[in-house]
Amino acid sequence: MSLSDDELFLQEMADVSPLKQEHQSHTDPRWLNPLSVTDAQLAKRAAAEQHELLQLLPTDPYLFTAVEPDDVVSYKMDGIQDEVFTQLRLGKYRFNTVLDLHQYRLPQARESLLSCVLGAYERGERNILVIHGKGYKSKPYSGLMKSAVCHWLRFIEPVTAYHSATKECGGVGAVFIMLKKSPQKRIENSELNRKGRGFR
Repeated sequence: MSLSDDELFLQEMADVSPLKQEHQSHTDPRWLNPLSVTDAQLAKRAAAEQHELLQLLPTDPYLFTAVEPDDVVSYKMDGIQDEVFTQLRLGKYRFNTVLDLHQYRLPQARESLLSCVLGAYERGERNILVIHGKGYKSKPYSGLMKSAVCHWLRFIEPVTAYHSATKECGGVGAVFIMLKKSPQKRIENSELNRKGRGFR
């Protein structure tokens, strides 16, 4: 006598018992949404963007415009108000982040500078200080690291302006850097302004 498909299935499954509740797997609901973005994906995206930016920042000393060790350096994007730039030059803006590039080789300095600027920007910081040194004895020409930093800063997107630091902060061996307002800070300021305009 032949058994039906259902009977065969039940016979095969006779010694199988269901999993206890604690052993059943639970799918993180975040994975069910194809539009959700994980921290790992964000980190991977940031690393990819950083890698792309690194390609724009050369380490060949002869691709930089040479800056003399004792030169005052400055740069500002169009749209930066003169008064704002003056405040930057005078060291009137507070900074929380300081990057010291002494003893770094160009590839290390490039990566550290990029990471520092992008990190500060993501944290909503508007000003940082970078110490590049004067480089009297650097090779193949004096002022090499200073020249490199000035060149790179013009290609790092959040940077809007820079100026040699005040004497108290390193003078011409360091540079004040101004960053754009991060998207998060724009949202926060917008919220504060909106609340400030509420009924009294």
